[in-house]
Amino acid sequence: MVTIKSRSELELMEVPCKIVAEVLEKLEEFIKPGMSTLDIDKFAENIINSRDALPSFKGYRGYPSSVCASVNEVVVHGIPSQRVIQEGDIVSIDVGAYKNGFHGDAARTYAVGAISEKAEDLIRVTKESFFKGIEKAVDGGRLTDISHAVQVYVESHGYGVVRDFFGHGIGRELHEEPTIPHYGKPNRGLRLRAGMVLAVEPMVTAGYYGVKTLKDGWTAVTEDGSLAAHYENTVAITANGPKILTL
Repeated sequence: MVTIKSRSELELMEVPCKIVAEVLEKLEEFIKPGMSTLDIDKFAENIINSRDALPSFKGYRGYPSSVCASVNEVVVHGIPSQRVIQEGDIVSIDVGAYKNGFHGDAARTYAVGAISEKAEDLIRVTKESFFKGIEKAVDGGRLTDISHAVQVYVESHGYGVVRDFFGHGIGRELHEEPTIPHYGKPNRGLRLRAGMVLAVEPMVTAGYYGVKTLKDGWTAVTEDGSLAAHYENTVAITANGPKILTL
């Protein structure tokens, strides 16, 4: 069932969402060549805990860490480790925070030092595809209008939209209804209503859109080894249009 949040519930949700936004903003300066993805995880967790919040991901369905740290061909759910990030890498960080009985969730892809023009373009198009999608996140619209807008924009730039992972509703639970694909035909699915809160999160590949999950049961990589990028925000649908809570 899709939950409609009241004004007071949305105000409570803004708190963990702002913590997530703070983490992602501070990572922009923190991430450097030579550090490990575990360093990133500890940095993010310390900020979350210092705000009297909890990392949404840690322990969720057995996930061991506070963030997902996905490097280069890793699409999503990369487990932080002693892996050292190098100049020219790109790293996608997905982070959630829980406070006031609600979750916030967002992701960004960061350049590690100087990166290739192709990698820069992939990050840019992934981010822009999110904003194309949420132009359709309006009261009275249809769910797959978001999906279609993302797909059209990504594919117009020659990239692939991942089909194995989806956006989702969010609130008192980290993952709620509805499930949000980032591809598909428009004017299908759920009728959007003010008070719905969605985590829209296109994952985009520089090559073929297919992914596979590694033996750890979490880490998802591109089938062809091409680079991947990820951009996500928690978005409230309002009578006046979409409101991004994690910016």
